Amino acid sequence: MLYREAGQFKTSYAADQQIFPIRQDRIAIGLILVVAALVVPMVASEYWIKAILIPFLIFSLAALGLNILTGYAGQLSLGSAAFMAVGAFAAYNFMGRIEGMPVLLAFVGGGLSAAAVGILFGLPSLRIKGFYLAVATLAAQFFIVWALTKFGWFSMDSSSGVITAQEIQIFGYRFDTPISLYLLVLTIVAVMALAAKNMVRSSVGRAWMAVRDMDVAAEVIGIRIMHTKLLAFAISSFYCGVAGALYAYAYLGTVEPEGFNLDLSFKILFMIIIGGVGSIMGSFLGAAFIVLLPIFLDVLIQDFLTGLLPPSISSNLQLMVFGGLIIFFLIVEPHGLARLWQIGKEKLRLWPFPH
Repeated sequence: MLYREAGQFKTSYAADQQIFPIRQDRIAIGLILVVAALVVPMVASEYWIKAILIPFLIFSLAALGLNILTGYAGQLSLGSAAFMAVGAFAAYNFMGRIEGMPVLLAFVGGGLSAAAVGILFGLPSLRIKGFYLAVATLAAQFFIVWALTKFGWFSMDSSSGVITAQEIQIFGYRFDTPISLYLLVLTIVAVMALAAKNMVRSSVGRAWMAVRDMDVAAEVIGIRIMHTKLLAFAISSFYCGVAGALYAYAYLGTVEPEGFNLDLSFKILFMIIIGGVGSIMGSFLGAAFIVLLPIFLDVLIQDFLTGLLPPSISSNLQLMVFGGLIIFFLIVEPHGLARLWQIGKEKLRLWPFPH
């Protein structure tokens, strides 16, 4: 009875076109943000904030970027980690080569650099699609990591190719504690997620979905295919670039090109597949599944199953259970965890009536 639209009348176009048209959704989002910003820093330990919550938010942002490209525009990509690397190294160069560069502006510059590279490697999408496009973006993954390793200019002539992020300072305040870094990442991710939510409802998002469903029909009704596809690559790469900059500055502090390898690209791809392709919420649910579930399985195995199973099995049990759960969720609900959440909300809107 709590999740019901009865009595919520729309009296203006602005009310009818809200990002969250149902009052309960607006209240829930507000409560989630309040809890994340005020309650979590007070109750969570330093380990939870630094090692779990910050990477969860960063990977959610990267998955959100890939979901814009793959879920809404229908363009397969296996180069998400490479675009994160471009954002991280570009932000590092902006901070190191331009004196007095604001760190937020450096993050934006890293995102724009990743967007430019994404447009370059998105050009094959004008001729090829599907798995062939995935192979083209896979080439971007290998080429970008090779270029960042081979040319010392990108790491400011570091002998090892490893970069150490400069300190984050905004308006004279240093973000040098886990709580301050967490709040910074939370703010950036929340703003960009709301921007993405609004973007996919606009004419740009509808053009992406039209191209995804049938590009020939979209071109017939007047949608510019080249502009639409390249815009999807640019915005997706921008999100991944900002996520890469946060990955380097707010999480690891020291990164190398090999840290943005193909495994990380597949990890981000699995997030949107499990969470739900073409869903903003699915990006966060998939990131939570990929980041939090292995930690939960490790704790469960160490506390309850260590002495019951042979070491050869218990050491690999986490991977086996994790893979099995992925297969289970894909069989039960191919559209991801976001679809299960949507079905639950639809049932709540009708409960206790069956129809």
